[in-house]
Amino acid sequence: MRAGPRADRRAPPSPSPRVLSERRGKLLLNLFPPFLFGRIRVLEIGAGFRSCRVRVKPSLLTRNLQGTMFGGTIFSAADPFHALLYWQVFAHRGLRVQAWLKSARIDYRRPAATALTFDFALSEADIREAQERLEADGRCSKMHRTEALDEDGRVCAVVDTEVYLRLPGAAQSGVSAF
Repeated sequence: MRAGPRADRRAPPSPSPRVLSERRGKLLLNLFPPFLFGRIRVLEIGAGFRSCRVRVKPSLLTRNLQGTMFGGTIFSAADPFHALLYWQVFAHRGLRVQAWLKSARIDYRRPAATALTFDFALSEADIREAQERLEADGRCSKMHRTEALDEDGRVCAVVDTEVYLRLPGAAQSGVSAF
């Protein structure tokens, strides 16, 4: 008896990680529809995926009832970047990891009437600690704080994100991270 069409289509996990160049990663992220329509733009990705600068421009699609930037747009701009940076840092080292945003908290400090800029970065200590925990436990959670700055350099929001990293297991079934 056949297991079903879904089982036939499922490919075995790739033994090697998917490595992107900084240029290709930036292009793919900028074409991602939720970012494209939310006016969320990756300005640059640093060498080796150690950093990323993101800008969010106000528009009719990102405006709230008060005429400032919608909080969901600000939150969306902060959502994936630390996880993506870890994923690619380890991919460039030949290590396949699964990376997710596990939790996030945002503190809106002031209305965002102008474009916002986010600077995401991973220090060598962050990467070393994550690698040590992955080698010891096969999984790791790391907290990161990022500020959303307006065009005058004022903090409009502070976002704390918890990234969950895991080494894919051979006997693992499903895609749940927890």
